[in-house]
Amino acid sequence: MTSLNEPHASGERVLLLHVDFTHASEHEDLLEFQALAQASGAHIVELMTIKREKIDARYLIGQGKVEEITAFIEAHPLDVVIINYAVSPTQERNLERKFKCRVIDRTGLILDIFAQRAQSFEGKLQVELAQLNHLATRLVRTWTHLERQKGGIGLRGPGEAQLETDRRLIRQRIKALQARLEKVKAQRDASRKARNKSAMPTIALVGYTNAGKSTLFNRLALDTVYVANQLFATLDPTLRRIPCKGVGDVILVDTVGFVQHLPHQLIKAFSATLEETRDADLLLHVIDANDPQRIEKIAQVNEVLEQIKAQAVPQIEVFNKIDELTTPPDFTSSENSPPLVPRVAISAQTGVGMDALEQAIAHALSAELIKCQLLLPPDKGNIRAQLYQQGAIVQEVMNEDGSVTLTVQLRRELLRQILAKAGVEMEAVLAPTL
Repeated sequence: MTSLNEPHASGERVLLLHVDFTHASEHEDLLEFQALAQASGAHIVELMTIKREKIDARYLIGQGKVEEITAFIEAHPLDVVIINYAVSPTQERNLERKFKCRVIDRTGLILDIFAQRAQSFEGKLQVELAQLNHLATRLVRTWTHLERQKGGIGLRGPGEAQLETDRRLIRQRIKALQARLEKVKAQRDASRKARNKSAMPTIALVGYTNAGKSTLFNRLALDTVYVANQLFATLDPTLRRIPCKGVGDVILVDTVGFVQHLPHQLIKAFSATLEETRDADLLLHVIDANDPQRIEKIAQVNEVLEQIKAQAVPQIEVFNKIDELTTPPDFTSSENSPPLVPRVAISAQTGVGMDALEQAIAHALSAELIKCQLLLPPDKGNIRAQLYQQGAIVQEVMNEDGSVTLTVQLRRELLRQILAKAGVEMEAVLAPTL
């Protein structure tokens, strides 16, 4: 799939250029960069690493390295140079003139992967909006061959007019996309309000990309969401209604994975989707327990959660893939996590630890729970059946007159709704709280 900012097509010959700045805040992960390039379908010809103290304003990497890479490209023809850094439009244009091939930065690479993976109508709109916002700053590069102006009446080149026309068309398209996404947002808000009325809590899966969120989603929802051992295997959010022991039915949401320095354009474009995370009642922060960089990635995810204003949502840290560990896990100590965050070790692939996770979920949502006794007459068996369906009955005692005394535990609002549908007021059947 070709994106609007001319990314590489699958199988194009690519040079990966990893720029390692000594300043910690400028650091990008090399292994993640390689994984992103592989996820895009690129044919990697060479990987070069360059260490630099500071950014070169003109070329990012300095004149000497530019000449060295230019010589390599002349000897090994390439289609694309991908740089593991956010490159300015001016730097990108200067490098393309030197290399005589396309140059794509980290943001363009991630946008290209998203363009390939988006399946839903909303996801495609969001990706296109992010691409256009990224492309708008790089129009000069696209129309370099039309920029030259000739003096004199009748001799002026078409460059300026073409650029202005292109900018206007992009602005119009961005405006149209934003309007359509506003409608999508309104639909999501309506769906969210309907779920709130149903008193079903929402649990959102969040975490670094490729941590195993979709595998866990399939395990919890008994579903078959697409799973692959690659970055951004899942892009479009998926919602399912599932039963949860001790709580009743909940809405489970599988969301897009995060990466280091997630492009701002994507956070902005995917705001409607990310609201599912912000408005959730509980977050399951899925972590690859076998990842040696898990501490840094935990911090990255929490940083994105703060950006989308979801840092206050209760969270459970789910250390996944423990089946791949050679030694028993010990995740009791804090690892760049908010204080008092519960931690559970599981394997979503094999099912190990799932009982502990379900208990942790029930405990986290227990603030909304009520434990009480109900005295139901013989003709209200439908209420008893619904309570069993919700997994809410702790104990049942049959009385001599045919009535039944139930000890139940579930959300107060859900209990009230079940009784109301049967035409029963809660106070009429509610015994003293235990």
